[in-house]
Amino acid sequence: MEKSKQFLESLVSHLVTNPAAVFVEVKTDEMGVLLTLHVAAEDMGKIIGKQGETAKAIRTLLRVCGSAEKARINLKIAEPEGGRVVPQY
Repeated sequence: MEKSKQFLESLVSHLVTNPAAVFVEVKTDEMGVLLTLHVAAEDMGKIIGKQGETAKAIRTLLRVCGSAEKARINLKIAEPEGGRVVPQY
C-alpha cells in the first residue's frame, strides 16, 4: 500500500499550488484500503475539478494501482478546516 500512497502524494503534489500541505493517511480493514487525502483549503477545487472529474480520474488511477497490488483502494478527500462556508439565515 506504500506504493499507492506515494503515487497519490506525487500525483496530487503536481496538481496543487501548495504541495507541502499534501498529506495522505492510510487505513486498512477487511473492506480494503482507504486513502484519506488532505490538501490546503485553497487547493480543494483543483483536486475535485469541474463536476468532480479530476477526483474521478484520481480514483480510477488508484483502482488500477490497487489491482496491481491485489487490493481494493478507495479515496476520501478530507475537507480542510474552514473549507466550507455554511450560509447562516
